[in-house]
Amino acid sequence: MDKTIIVTGGAGFIGSHTIIELLQQTNYNVVSIDNYSNSGKETYNRIEKITGKKINYFELDLCDWGSLDKNLSALKNIAGVIHFAAFKSVPESMTDPLLYYHNNIESLVNILRFCKEKNIPNFIFSSSCSVYGNINKLPVTEDSPLTKAESPYAYTKQVGEQIVDSFTKTNTDFSSVILRYFNPVGAHKSAQIGELPLGPPTSLVPIITRTAIGLISKMHVHGDTYNTRDGSCIRDYIHVTDIADAHVKAIQYLIENKNKHNVSLFNLGTGTGVTVLEAINSFEKVTGLKLNYEIGLRRDGDVESIYANNNLAKQELNWEPKFNIDAMMLSAWKWQQHLSEIKKN
Repeated sequence: MDKTIIVTGGAGFIGSHTIIELLQQTNYNVVSIDNYSNSGKETYNRIEKITGKKINYFELDLCDWGSLDKNLSALKNIAGVIHFAAFKSVPESMTDPLLYYHNNIESLVNILRFCKEKNIPNFIFSSSCSVYGNINKLPVTEDSPLTKAESPYAYTKQVGEQIVDSFTKTNTDFSSVILRYFNPVGAHKSAQIGELPLGPPTSLVPIITRTAIGLISKMHVHGDTYNTRDGSCIRDYIHVTDIADAHVKAIQYLIENKNKHNVSLFNLGTGTGVTVLEAINSFEKVTGLKLNYEIGLRRDGDVESIYANNNLAKQELNWEPKFNIDAMMLSAWKWQQHLSEIKKN
């Protein structure tokens, strides 16, 4: 019987791209869980169109233990869980912290409880570079100290990592990988699937593409007085397909018992810092379009500069990011154009 991988938040941005890579690179059965709080069921049709494969999926809220246990109790031969399901907007977490503390932590506790009760041996946790906070020494390594979280969202990831670490260390037949993403952007090469927030976007690239297509009249750069080369924040943007590929490699790393520790931790970034204004310039270069933007005030919760040292993921997971910032921007634009065509038709 083929092994089954559960993907929580599988209809979301990174989850959907990871399911595509799992279906194309492995023979695992994939089961997706999502409550569609920031996604939709139509994502599965897009996955099927790209891969030619159907997946099983359940609509449920991981914070509801009864629903989780009832719906998934019949699943067999579960080799691992890849846990994406969480709220991820820094600005929203600043205005509604309790929502983030409840959703991001309760859902994690419940899925780990499920792993324990069903003897599921392998777990991948979706973490974030936001756990590093405003750190002085760049690039950050996995050994860099965690500073004070700049947002409730970032704090839920710090706490989540601690929960995964302590749970793993007290369950001898359980192994986990914590993946700290930097800034996932872009879209699948088919332009059939990409980032599609249900509400107003808070991430840079969807704001850029929606401004370019005319859905947003003017975008705002949140500050140009940071201690960076052009005054705007520095981020390590990484293509979502590269992130997805790392998840496939991470789950195989555990299933094949290649991990040296019960808990493994890896940074997922390109290793290159790009300012917000440089990202805008890249988009304008590859599309030939001029964006309507203005410089505004700093945004609460934003870190000044962050980018990764990704050597450990390269060495241990045999993973290598393939896309540069221009490719990321072009793929995101093609996805935005695809959405526009769908709307016209």
